[in-house]
Amino acid sequence: QVQLVESGGGLVQAGGSLRLSCAASQSISSFSIMGWYRQAPGNQRELVAHFTSGGTTNYADSVMGRFTISSDNAKNTVYLQMNSLKPEDTAVYYCNAQKLSTLGYMYSESWGQGTLVTVSS
Repeated sequence: QVQLVESGGGLVQAGGSLRLSCAASQSISSFSIMGWYRQAPGNQRELVAHFTSGGTTNYADSVMGRFTISSDNAKNTVYLQMNSLKPEDTAVYYCNAQKLSTLGYMYSESWGQGTLVTVSS
């Protein structure tokens, strides 16, 4: 089971920026999908952004144009650059890694422990 360790969360004023990092204990190229989710108090966990091994990147509509997901395979690390932050971006952000079979079934999924992002107005 891969270990995912997030860092980079904190308190920032609205309009500010943060960069989250997710360090994996194994090669991130072994995963079919890697991404970021978030969960605000009282809300369900939701997808923020992810990319696939096939090169597809997806973003939630609410973060499109403000957040950018990227990776550094040499460091086995995935990043989430968050710009123009809004109070509604306040949440615990989780790193996620999935492995899919050739038929598209998820047979392995791992989560990090989460990092808290608080955006003040």
